[in-house]
Amino acid sequence: MSEVAVAYLGPPGTFTEEALRASITRIVGDDVAVLELPMASERDIVEAVAEGRARYGVMAIENALEGGVAATLDALAELADRVAIKLEVVHPISHCLVSRTALPLAEVTRVYSHPLATAQCGNFLRRMLPAAERVACASTAEAVRTVVASMQPWAALGSELAAKRYGATVLARNVADHPDNETRFVWVEPRAEHQPAANGNEVKTSVVFWGGGDEQPGWLVSVLGEFASRGINLTRIESRPRRIGLGHYMFFCDLEGSPRERRVADALAALTGRVEELRVLGSYPVLRTR
Repeated sequence: MSEVAVAYLGPPGTFTEEALRASITRIVGDDVAVLELPMASERDIVEAVAEGRARYGVMAIENALEGGVAATLDALAELADRVAIKLEVVHPISHCLVSRTALPLAEVTRVYSHPLATAQCGNFLRRMLPAAERVACASTAEAVRTVVASMQPWAALGSELAAKRYGATVLARNVADHPDNETRFVWVEPRAEHQPAANGNEVKTSVVFWGGGDEQPGWLVSVLGEFASRGINLTRIESRPRRIGLGHYMFFCDLEGSPRERRVADALAALTGRVEELRVLGSYPVLRTR
């Protein structure tokens, strides 16, 4: 049996690993062994794919409650010539409050988690654990691992997968503020291997662009007009600083359709005349695991 290496945000037990496992057969089928490679950051994931240490990478790009994941966006923009998005996975996020052993919530003195998870469970924490200190971790799985290793009355916000992996006790389930909490994850592959998805239902193309008149009144409107005039729907737009000074931004857009469709190809071609830099981050289908 062949084996494929997949990098993801670790340590084992993260929601990213959940999404990986929920969608892996869409990528490699049923007859390929998967070597999961936990990474410390989104940048590490992208670099592992770009450098050939992993065939694919999986990372979060947007959460329904907290918005875009800046580290993912920045890494994809910088290394767009070496990696591309192959698949989007929309995966439900169900946060659990876990601890080393069972204990009353009133006795919990600290709650560890990734800052995004803490924000997504803010109402629960304010209502049920108002006096507990909030401590940030690099991932939800790292938070679970931390509290399991401690003898203190601490708890973590994480996945049920992490609780099982590290032998934690689940104190409460489904503690996010909203029941429809979902995260968009993306699979990335080497740019040389990328083929734009065939046009069809739930196919997206992601781009990032900047410069070429961004200080001019109406510049962004004119750029986005290339999509509107061709009837292309934008499902998302977000700005990130270019880190060259205040007032200069990169604009990330997701649009419906594939460059294999004439109107999308024409819009992207028109954009090149209006911006300093246009990078296509990938053209890919969408998979929903709910």
